[in-house]
Order: sequence, then C-alpha cells, then structure tokens
Amino acid sequence: MNRQELKNKILQISNKLIADKGFICAIDILCELDYLNEVQIKDWRFGKIQYIEKVCGKNLGTLNFINKTIKEISKDRKLKASWTAYNKFGKGIKTRLIFSKTRDENIENAYAIHYIDTERIKELKNNK
Repeated sequence: MNRQELKNKILQISNKLIADKGFICAIDILCELDYLNEVQIKDWRFGKIQYIEKVCGKNLGTLNFINKTIKEISKDRKLKASWTAYNKFGKGIKTRLIFSKTRDENIENAYAIHYIDTERIKELKNNK
C-alpha cells in the first residue's frame, strides 16, 4: 500500500471511529489497519512487551507517517487534542507504558494524544 492509499485508509478509519466513539487515537487506528492486534495490546498493557513499536508490523517511517496523518486529519476536522496516560495494568506499581524504543517525547506524545470530536461526544452521551 502506497502513502496515498494508506492516507485514504486512515481517513476512512478515522471517520468510522469518530462516528462510533467520538475520538481517534493512534492505537485504535493501528488495530484497524491490522498492524496491531488485541493480544499484543493486552500484553503491552500488562508489561509483557517493552514498547508497542516492537510488535507493530511496520517500519518506523510508516508509523511516523500514520501519526502525522492522524494529526493532519484532527487539524482539518478541528478535533480537540487530549493527552492520555497509558499506564501498566495489573498488580504492582502503575508505571507509564512506552510506545517507542527511543522514548522520544514527541513520538510518545504522538501516540498518547487522543483527538476528540466534542460535538459527537455530546451526541453519543445524549443517545444513551
């Protein structure tokens, strides 16, 4: 899949996620693209996987492109950025989970930010 096809696919997934949940985030999009699966995410959340990029089925350039595309989509749709803490599940100390091998703050933030459609969230809450 070339970059334009990937961008179009991410846009489709984003539209679906906003309609269903009211927000988009990198982890959900990576799951929808089949670059991550639920077992891998569960293992990462319980600390069995050191960092999430280790098990993604794509290279770092592609993952970076995905995060940039998510940010572009959120800017175009005027979504509200909300940093979300990803902490380890299970017993013991609740340490912060790691997304990348380098632990670069910009990369970590790109994965941790959820982009929220506040209007859609209101609609979803009113429909419950």
